[in-house]
Amino acid sequence: METSISSGSDEIKETFSSINERPVDDISLNFFYKPHTITLLAVSIAAVIYKAFVRNEDNIQDNIWSGICCVVFFFLIVSVLTFPNGPFTRPHPAIWRIVFGMSVLYLLALLFLIFQSYSTVYDIMYWIDPKLRNFHIDMEKEYAVNCNDISVIWSRIDVYAWGHFLGWMFKAILFRHAGLLWAISIMWEITEIAFAHLLPNFLECWWDSIILDVLLCNGLGIWCGLKICKALEMREYKWVSIKDISSTTGKIKRAILQFTPVQWTPVRWLDPNCTYMRFFALSQLVVFWQISELNTFFLKHIFEMPPSHPLVIARLVLIGVIVAPSVRQYYIYVTDPKCKRVGTQCWVYGAIMVTESMLCIKNGKELFGHTHVSNVIIWLVIQILVSIGCVYGVVLYDRYLKPNNTSNTSSPKKEN
Repeated sequence: METSISSGSDEIKETFSSINERPVDDISLNFFYKPHTITLLAVSIAAVIYKAFVRNEDNIQDNIWSGICCVVFFFLIVSVLTFPNGPFTRPHPAIWRIVFGMSVLYLLALLFLIFQSYSTVYDIMYWIDPKLRNFHIDMEKEYAVNCNDISVIWSRIDVYAWGHFLGWMFKAILFRHAGLLWAISIMWEITEIAFAHLLPNFLECWWDSIILDVLLCNGLGIWCGLKICKALEMREYKWVSIKDISSTTGKIKRAILQFTPVQWTPVRWLDPNCTYMRFFALSQLVVFWQISELNTFFLKHIFEMPPSHPLVIARLVLIGVIVAPSVRQYYIYVTDPKCKRVGTQCWVYGAIMVTESMLCIKNGKELFGHTHVSNVIIWLVIQILVSIGCVYGVVLYDRYLKPNNTSNTSSPKKEN
């Protein structure tokens, strides 16, 4: 009996480790995967000593910036040495440790800002970029104009439309499920309608929402992303060590392929026999995704930043990189009955999402004063009902309508 319990516990730990500290299989270049802690310490200390004693210290702002950069630099080095790899190992586990370190730093920065007053946060932003003093949120581009003239539809295809398309293609590669993607896409349009009186750039023409957003940008992005997933799933993965390749062209090609997945695991979020826990976990994921997207727009509106500002773009890039391992860890937690804990990167991302929302609510009292609590409650109820309905529809489709539906394709049940 004790042996059985011990083996079960070891199996659970091994499952969690596979998504939180995944080992690298078939190491070919040992140098890049051996610890070089003493060398790293020596180089880091030497770099800090050089910068500390050689640089000009007359400018106070430069001194503060240099100190912040040094703290971030050493924190990321500690991240490489101590933080878990996460579920991915390509192109190198150290990169994903740095990503995790950056997510922790961002969470700590949000927690610091949430205890500051609105004016203090503004002063910090102006210190980072003095040009923000000249920008006001009413200078943003308006989309709800000339709605009766459908011929202007092509003029709305700007850099943001392309960003919209690429964003949905990235989401499709992450989720790999058409039903969930369309549920998120349609519900986001409902979210824009619900919050249009608070966020002016949510005001759009009917053809902008239906044709450009849902069908063109979202639809094409989802289609292209799922096609990429299909191609990667069908691809035959046979990795050869770069040392065993004789030609220079082959070595270069192998080096580039280091930035592609080791293998492509098919994703099955739902199956006809999924449990209620798994069902509501996916419905919860759809709602949380809406909140995370809302944070992007409320942050730049409340703190008055243009969409093209480096801070906005840097946050989008960071969140996009963080989401990749987070979704994978959440998927394993939801679908694998042996996994009893959510991964650390997913946990940190959840904390970031909640903290961003709290920061918006705390500093946007004047903005949120224009709405009523009942409106928010109605929106949440609609989101929950629509997400549950969409997820349930996907389950029914898998059960009754999906071609070649056999019982052996069902994934293991996750018990409550």
